[in-house]
Amino acid sequence: MTLTTPVHATGPVPVIMEFGFGGGFAGRMAPVPMARQPSEPSWQQQVLAKGWGYAILVPTSAQADNGAGLTQGIIGLTNRGQPRKVDDWGALRAWAWSASRGLDYLETDRAVDAKRVGIEGLSRYGKAALVAMAYDPRFAIAFVGSSGEGGAKLHRRNFGERVENLAGSGEYHWMAGNFIKYAGPLTANDLPIDSHELIALCAPRPVFISAGAQQGDAWADAKGMFLAAASAGPVYRLLGKKDMATTEFSPIETPLIDGDVAFRQHSGGHTNGPNWPTFLAFAERYFGGAPAAAAVTRHDGPQVDLDTHALAEFERD
Repeated sequence: MTLTTPVHATGPVPVIMEFGFGGGFAGRMAPVPMARQPSEPSWQQQVLAKGWGYAILVPTSAQADNGAGLTQGIIGLTNRGQPRKVDDWGALRAWAWSASRGLDYLETDRAVDAKRVGIEGLSRYGKAALVAMAYDPRFAIAFVGSSGEGGAKLHRRNFGERVENLAGSGEYHWMAGNFIKYAGPLTANDLPIDSHELIALCAPRPVFISAGAQQGDAWADAKGMFLAAASAGPVYRLLGKKDMATTEFSPIETPLIDGDVAFRQHSGGHTNGPNWPTFLAFAERYFGGAPAAAAVTRHDGPQVDLDTHALAEFERD
């Protein structure tokens, strides 16, 4: 995990933690490119421009993204290297656990306002971001990108990615073993829960559900994710917060961010990129902004012109 904070901040700053796809442990990670084109600021630059910081966590440092790794990592550690039981964690819950351990560290860093830490992820890590938000009430906000089945998409909606895909040979390790039975002989209709209840577990804290429209995001089922977000609304209202105020699937590029559960489908593909400005506008309602000058970072080493701390591998009890 690496942490980057603005050098000219006058006090502790909010931080957005991302589940990163990079390889290697902390201290061996390559510097993250700040922008692909000069005219398009990266999400990191956009966060720093708010006067906030960001952390990038590699969740596979805690749990491998494959079934062969289930006797290793944090799942294998708790199982003493034996095969997991049917109700033991899958990788999504293990990755969420790793985010909580990262937050443990952020609570000790004087540069960070640990009461204003958000969690963000895309695709399988969008699923993990939603699980992390639901299970750890310390996370203040979530940006859940293109999470599909096992994330924000309704299990019972027969479109795109489905339970049978998630229970297949390439993804079954993401879930508890008990989940596999709903790919046969049981079906999604036999599940005692659905994903809107996972979103509702995040209430009253704000959640932003993101989706694309091209290059694979039809598979993630933007409408199924929207419907789940809308269906979580009653719990937000019960807790004195605002829902999306609509159950009608809105046109692409429509930001539904007036409530505490929010949604936007961008016209791009399987990426969070086009929705970062909208998410940050949504998050600013809760975190507040800061002058753009606060985004300047100091040179902290020969390779990275950032105030970046390479954190040690997590120590496990």
